Amino acid sequence: MEGRRLPLERKPEGWWSSTVIARPGQVHGFVLDGAEPLPDPRSRWQPHGVHGLSWVDAPAAYGWSDADWRGLGLSEAVIYELHTGTFTEAGTLEGIIEKLPHLLGLGVNCLELMPVVEFAGERGWGYDGVDLYAPHHAYGGPEALRRLVDACHQHGLAVVLDVVYNHLGPEGNYLGRYGTYFTSRHQTGGARFRHRQRADMAPRLPR
Repeated sequence: MEGRRLPLERKPEGWWSSTVIARPGQVHGFVLDGAEPLPDPRSRWQPHGVHGLSWVDAPAAYGWSDADWRGLGLSEAVIYELHTGTFTEAGTLEGIIEKLPHLLGLGVNCLELMPVVEFAGERGWGYDGVDLYAPHHAYGGPEALRRLVDACHQHGLAVVLDVVYNHLGPEGNYLGRYGTYFTSRHQTGGARFRHRQRADMAPRLPR
């Protein structure tokens, strides 16, 4: 973490962990068997893309303004699906905010975002994501996504995400370095991904 190497302790079920006091924006990664540092597979913030180290996000620090939002029933939803990178000239999550009145004028009450997770490069459809918890850096990252959701709720719009969990993209996918998660048994059109059939199968990590 920012130049310091902190050992992990092996826990039951194959997990390795360490408790560290971290601050927002702190850079971190994992070193396996003395190799180069890798991004955190549970990263929430990849400001330098899929190959960069991870940064600590602080979602609890955001000041939400949507206290009056009460949600929306699925049967009531009028959904508009959009691609963040091409919906506005800016191609960002915050760029969508200025277009919310237009969507309301169409009778829309639910915004569906095509995949916004971190994928290789600056632009793409997003179906080759590799960091499933980190909003794409070129779209503005996690803070921009919070601002968009907040603004949508203030306008009476629900937000749903188009997600891809059955495979990870081929570039920047470091998860296989952490354990035996991958197989060629199932072909999904993307990188190989292993779906564990049994809950008691703990991942085998490098020792």
